Amino acid sequence: MSGNRVVVVGGGYAGITVARELDDVADVTLVEPKSEFVHATAALRAAVDPAWEDNVFLPYDRLLTRGRVVHDRARRITPRSVHLTSSDVLEADHVVIATGTSYPFPAKFIESEGWVARARLGRLREALASSTHALVVGAGPVGLELAGELVHAHPGLRITIVEQEERILPSPELVEPLRASLRAQLEAAGVRFVLGTRLAYLPPVDVGLHQPFVVETTSGERIEADIWFRAYGNRAESDALDGTLAAVRRGDGSIRVDGHLRVAGHGTVWAIGDVADVKESKRAQHAIAHARVVAANLRSVLAGGEPTTLYRPEPEIVVVPLGPDGGASQLMRRDGSRVVLDADETSRIKGQDLMVAPLKELLGLE
Repeated sequence: MSGNRVVVVGGGYAGITVARELDDVADVTLVEPKSEFVHATAALRAAVDPAWEDNVFLPYDRLLTRGRVVHDRARRITPRSVHLTSSDVLEADHVVIATGTSYPFPAKFIESEGWVARARLGRLREALASSTHALVVGAGPVGLELAGELVHAHPGLRITIVEQEERILPSPELVEPLRASLRAQLEAAGVRFVLGTRLAYLPPVDVGLHQPFVVETTSGERIEADIWFRAYGNRAESDALDGTLAAVRRGDGSIRVDGHLRVAGHGTVWAIGDVADVKESKRAQHAIAHARVVAANLRSVLAGGEPTTLYRPEPEIVVVPLGPDGGASQLMRRDGSRVVLDADETSRIKGQDLMVAPLKELLGLE
């Protein structure tokens, strides 16, 4: 297919969606270092329940019919090529950057081999079984969701959450009833919040390992625990951008895009998912929506036309499950008003199945 070579860099939610949707009209190559797709939405549940591992690590082998998945890492991305760590070079007519963001374990994994990541999860669950007091640093959505999984699976585990801001979920877009509901549920389960201060120093042990330690906050409070987790530190993965592409990176690593999700100033390069600088929360559903817009635009371009589809962010939804049965959610109506959903609704939306079924369908597994 001369002129139809599309290289997608990154096999997360955005990458697999755009690759699958272009498989019938383009010569698609998906570049992804991980041996298996990692369903990050369910990763925190797998951190406490081994039965969920098979819903987190899923094969790529049924994703594409005509295209291919190359398990390698992009070390250099240009507007017309992707250079791999193996020294192979993939020439491209269009490059789709879907490299996502990095985040601390166990929400995301740095390991390329699925069996290595599974082994690390197994060690974490063993450590939790012998732990009595967990420290979670960060009270954003991930920190709260992790605490919810911990209290559900280990009701006797004491949990302290430290947050440098004066309130949990410090984003100004979130409403007080959402915070109040989540905090009340966690406090009822015995979780203690230490707000408006930060750790004076990090624990002298890696996250997810059982080892007693003592830390102090900058306000002088002493916290004793024997396992800890870092629930902050999201960063866009865009270090491989080369030359003129590097010039369109923002300070946080995100990539400037136009309304069609093309990289600013580059007609053959597109950026989707968490790495794109779209002003919205970083969620799997948004990444998938980006991918569908770019797939529609590339179909038009590959047929000799122009991009026709603009990305319009949907009204925001924030879903924070606390285990399979708890949590709260915030929806934004078209008129801009916000409404908070209770634990039952949150469980129905996400908490029970963590979006496993639609993801398996996307990967061609169902």
